[in-house]
Amino acid sequence: MAEPARRPRDAAPAPGSPAWWSAARAAVSPPERGRGRPPRSFETIVSVAADLVDELGVDGVNMRLLAERLETGTATLYRHVTGKDELMVYVLDARMGEIVDAYDASAASPRTWREALERIAFAYRRFLVDHPNVLPLLVGRLPIGPHALTIRERSLAALTERGFSQELAARAFTTLLQYVVGSAVTQAGSPAPDEAAAIRDYYRSLGAAAYPHVTAAAEALTHTPSEAGFVEGLEIVLDGIDRIRRRTARSPAGGRARASRARPAPPA
Repeated sequence: MAEPARRPRDAAPAPGSPAWWSAARAAVSPPERGRGRPPRSFETIVSVAADLVDELGVDGVNMRLLAERLETGTATLYRHVTGKDELMVYVLDARMGEIVDAYDASAASPRTWREALERIAFAYRRFLVDHPNVLPLLVGRLPIGPHALTIRERSLAALTERGFSQELAARAFTTLLQYVVGSAVTQAGSPAPDEAAAIRDYYRSLGAAAYPHVTAAAEALTHTPSEAGFVEGLEIVLDGIDRIRRRTARSPAGGRARASRARPAPPA
């Protein structure tokens, strides 16, 4: 992980933005000073900060607490980053390295585009299950760090090498991540069992005359999706991608026309 040079706060672009990452990639690491508390490597700082996020959540982490955990001073931290916001960008990208590692864990290359997307989806879901406290970092700004870019590159390559156009590959990847991250956000915000039961009973009390479908689906609407539910939803997403792929393959000109008329999906 390249270490950024410190920049004046008022001149620096927003942490995690394209301009910020461009500057970080081009920056030269400042030399370690010989005086003061013992130095800590940038990788160690990010690793310990990531552990604190897992333990306390993003809001529970501050630079003083991190310095105490590292048994150093806050001045040491500020030699590496301008503040917590910048540090959290690196924490998220470091954690996303686990997705890359999980994807690469299988020695065999994916045999089909569907298998490639399934591998990405399950690796991403495992990352979010293992580190639910990074969700605010993930949804607050589109991650475009080195590991996030590697995930995009591997996914798009798997699709375009198997006949997808670049446009359809990008839409398919974006849709997949929206489903995976969206399901994690929904699950994280699910009510506690007692509250879910109260909501279920409330739905049932509404009466079939006014809300027949809500009343009938009260149990399903208040049930937290299980792993089986995630897999079922993933199949729906992949089936939809496959339908569009087949339709586009049958009529390339029509597929391009439909794509140009469609509202673009948010970036991923």
